[in-house]
Amino acid sequence: MAQVRDGFQSRLGFVLAAAGAAVGLGNIWGFPTQAANHGGGAFLLVYFIVIFLLALPALYTELYLGYKAQANPVKALSQAWQDHAPKVGAAAGYIGLAGAIVMLSFYSIVAGWMLSYAIEPISSFFGLHSLSEFLHSDSMLRNFIFTPLMLILTASIILKGVKSGIETWSRRLMPLLLVLLIGLIIYIATLDGASEGFAAYLVPDFSKILDPDLIIAAMGQAFFSLSLGVGCMMIYGSYLKPGANLPKLTASVALLDTSVAFLAGLLIIPAIYVAQYNGVEVFSNGKLIGEGQLIFAILPELFGTMGEIGLLVGLLFFVLMSIASVTSTISSTEIPVAFLVENHSVDRTKATWAVSAVVLICASTIILNFDWLFGLVIMVFTQYQLPLMGLFYFITVGWLWQRGNKLHQASSGAHYWFAQYIRFVCPVLMTLVFANVAFG
Repeated sequence: MAQVRDGFQSRLGFVLAAAGAAVGLGNIWGFPTQAANHGGGAFLLVYFIVIFLLALPALYTELYLGYKAQANPVKALSQAWQDHAPKVGAAAGYIGLAGAIVMLSFYSIVAGWMLSYAIEPISSFFGLHSLSEFLHSDSMLRNFIFTPLMLILTASIILKGVKSGIETWSRRLMPLLLVLLIGLIIYIATLDGASEGFAAYLVPDFSKILDPDLIIAAMGQAFFSLSLGVGCMMIYGSYLKPGANLPKLTASVALLDTSVAFLAGLLIIPAIYVAQYNGVEVFSNGKLIGEGQLIFAILPELFGTMGEIGLLVGLLFFVLMSIASVTSTISSTEIPVAFLVENHSVDRTKATWAVSAVVLICASTIILNFDWLFGLVIMVFTQYQLPLMGLFYFITVGWLWQRGNKLHQASSGAHYWFAQYIRFVCPVLMTLVFANVAFG
């Protein structure tokens, strides 16, 4: 007897879960740094245009593949390629699965850092200074404690399935993330130096608007921030009930994700200028210090200058970062779990723990070879896999998948022009992003 597939019970549940999958650390630490280093408001403007021109069609394409197949990425892509080369489609699905596991391996390590930084203000408050130092340390032991903790936290949500696990927790965590984000923006806005940060972020430097670096940076950031190219959106699309309004849902997910990225900029960039006002060094060679230094050095230093309230602000900030991590890890974990359940009839509980164990082994390998492997894994994943898979999805939907593909059957009207856009324009834009990100 065929097993009835679990699925999302409400439109809101789907939008919050899919936006949660997309809202990750890239939105909250990658986006603001990119914006600050590429002309502030000019970058924002180009980013919004790019979301509309490239990321929205890519998001729709990935959701559509999963939605029509009602299956995990291996099955969905194999079906889409059934008239040409089903093995090619399945192989792409397997690459997506491998990518999801690789992404989880490094993401779980970083998510573990967020969790340890979230606990640190509590230990400081109670005067446990040696514990505080350990939680802030860059030690292998800390990684081996907090990475498995994040994996167990993720697994506990996945074990409950789509409706009771992913949807229920997305409905709790995403509103909490938004409330924390807005609350922190309001507080930072009251501090000296913040107004300069708001100006740097919101006032466009129009002289930079046609800068090729800015345009390509915006294209790359738009694509990565929507979590496209791994299969997260394909698996979530497959859990939608028949008759869903896919264009509307796509727009809602993109709008929520973009709003969070925009709000993150309203928090992080003024916070950086507040830190500068308080004597913290935030610029290096005229560029904002980005990546790990921003999150793990500058902001904790800023919270340290605030006295007692700094402990609370630091706690809330890293709780926010931990939530952003978890909403992303659950979507990536669901891809290989769904594959094991659907293609190999593995019990969901066994599948969840098996995937978590494989991810832990991969993450442990990265931790033990951190200096050379961590950066390499992230580079291969973000610079090669994501844009190439995005390009593959466009070619699949635009050119190769015919049976059951409504975009292929349209001969006039908006559907027809959208299909032509996906066939001809999107692959060119995607190739530009890949060429620049990989070789620029």
